[in-house]
Amino acid sequence: MSEKPDETATLHQAKRVDRIFKACATGAGILILLALAAVTLFLILRAFPAFTGDPDSRTQAIRSLSGGRASSFLGYVGPLVFGTILIAGLALLLAFPVSLGIALFIGYYAPARLSTLLSTVIDLLAAVPSVIYGLWGALVLVPNITGFWRWLSVHLGWIPLFSGPVAAPARSVATVALVLAVMILPIITSVTRDILIQAPRLQQEAALALGATKWEMIRLAVLPFGRSGIISASMLGLGRALGETMAVLMILSPGLSYSLRLLQASTSQTIAANIAAQFPEADSQGVALLVATGLVLFIITFIVNYLARRITAKAGA
Repeated sequence: MSEKPDETATLHQAKRVDRIFKACATGAGILILLALAAVTLFLILRAFPAFTGDPDSRTQAIRSLSGGRASSFLGYVGPLVFGTILIAGLALLLAFPVSLGIALFIGYYAPARLSTLLSTVIDLLAAVPSVIYGLWGALVLVPNITGFWRWLSVHLGWIPLFSGPVAAPARSVATVALVLAVMILPIITSVTRDILIQAPRLQQEAALALGATKWEMIRLAVLPFGRSGIISASMLGLGRALGETMAVLMILSPGLSYSLRLLQASTSQTIAANIAAQFPEADSQGVALLVATGLVLFIITFIVNYLARRITAKAGA
């Protein structure tokens, strides 16, 4: 009978801890929403003069920012949106299959010691600042990859994507996409690895017991389990590529056109890199226009995340 008061006190303490944890978790969620709302409000207020100011002043600011290649906001931001999506999409296209292969190798093929070593290296690479990748791209990749791009143009130049003239030095969309692919590869690999190794062991053993090879076991038991996580990892990498600034700014020769010629110079630019390049010399009207382009990037990122959530929900169903 003497144990009942102790059990009751323990139960009350557990409930109190549970309420405290629930309150902390709820507060954290509300804090995220408040931060998102604050960023949205800031962007809208700072971008408001770009749409309500004097039309002549706005047109002059747009022409100044675009080097005379645009006179309206849509004409200015359109090529930037195109360049942002093009470069980020190419980076994801290059990084995703390699990341998935590395994650599968670490989780299901590599010996234990090698798997631990590779996991550590991947986690360290995921923490490397983007400016380091930008320096590597500008100082190492750009001077040494021009020959490969020329070879690609000679043999595949009949495809518009690889038609010349090839930029020399190789400050082109293809080079930037390759650098961004290397940058987001560790992030996608790390998240994908953590998801795939959680596949139910019972299903894996059942597939192998039925005579499946290791690849068939992965295809039938592991990949379906991790489909939603793989999509989430890809969207996480895509989000970093969409907002990347320093690496693009240090490598890409900027342009303002709708061009799919990946090996040529001065064809495209991203929104984030354009803001970083133009902001120091922009006047008040120019700053409002740049913030407006940042608002467009914010909306694009929000749409990408929303679509990723919808796809993930369907994949997990």
